[in-house]
Amino acid sequence: MVGDVSVPIAVLGAGSFGTCLAVLCGRENDVRLWARSEENAATIQRMRRNPHHLSDLAIPDRVTATSDLEFALEGAEFVILALPSHAMREVITQAASRLPPEATLICTAKGIEFETGMLMHDVLADVLGPERRPRITCLSGPSFAREVAQRKPTVVTIACEEESRAKAVQSMLSCAWFRCYSTDDVVGVEVGGALKNVIAIAVGISDGMELGLNARAALMTRGLAEVTRLAMELGGRLETLGGLSGMGDLLLTCTGDLSRNRRVGLGLGQGRALDEIIAEIGEVAEGVRTTRAACRLAESVGVELPIAEMVRRVLEGEASPAEAGQALMTRQLGREYRFESE
Repeated sequence: MVGDVSVPIAVLGAGSFGTCLAVLCGRENDVRLWARSEENAATIQRMRRNPHHLSDLAIPDRVTATSDLEFALEGAEFVILALPSHAMREVITQAASRLPPEATLICTAKGIEFETGMLMHDVLADVLGPERRPRITCLSGPSFAREVAQRKPTVVTIACEEESRAKAVQSMLSCAWFRCYSTDDVVGVEVGGALKNVIAIAVGISDGMELGLNARAALMTRGLAEVTRLAMELGGRLETLGGLSGMGDLLLTCTGDLSRNRRVGLGLGQGRALDEIIAEIGEVAEGVRTTRAACRLAESVGVELPIAEMVRRVLEGEASPAEAGQALMTRQLGREYRFESE
């Protein structure tokens, strides 16, 4: 709700985060929750629960589930894109002709497009045209969907090149248990959100191998340095990476038991096969795809990401977890310049 006026909101994506945001917004606004599957949408609408994600969460009557993209978007003032990063281009291409011209977009995806090296706001602008760029906002920060759904205190960042629009989204989403801050550093927020998943896999591997708390702290700290180097090379700001969408999200994803990316790492560190781990989790772990994309992007701009590169080698079967850890520990010694390539 903006002020005291209800606004129509579309949520594209009925995964965990899309579902919890639809419920959050559906307290005081009319929400249309789009699911790709017609059967899934019909089940959500009938049962007032999502059988596949957060199934114990009651969905308010003001949330209408649908698989009709045109119906979902009709008249929407805010469109929340709660989609996996690898599906963003496909879905937004389908939605482009149906998007209300004045709608504000809120992207929650945390990833990098492998084929182009684009961040999500760049993918959206590429599909929709540069004139849409000022209407693209990004939501990131330490926010497990289940805890948002349980109304546990959560604090995130909303980024937009036009900060007044970020503030409009901030006002619409914020409530007693969900607090938003605003910024105009879209690049910093998106890089932090994407690469923390990669570092979480590394920390999970270390924990799965029982390498200890010293190793965990080192990986998180040096991981943050890698994330910051890349973000700043792409135009992000240092202070952003020390905030909610940088250090905050990194802390949560590396240490929280609800983190899918951490669970991927734990399994790998315990010697399990990647396919088996992914099947058990049953949801997208963005870091698996993002690792390859981040390493490719970093190489193209001349930024070194030693931890991310070792995660890539483990994921692609080029090195065992033990070999990757040894490679990191025996790199050439140097000074601790956190934000310069070593």
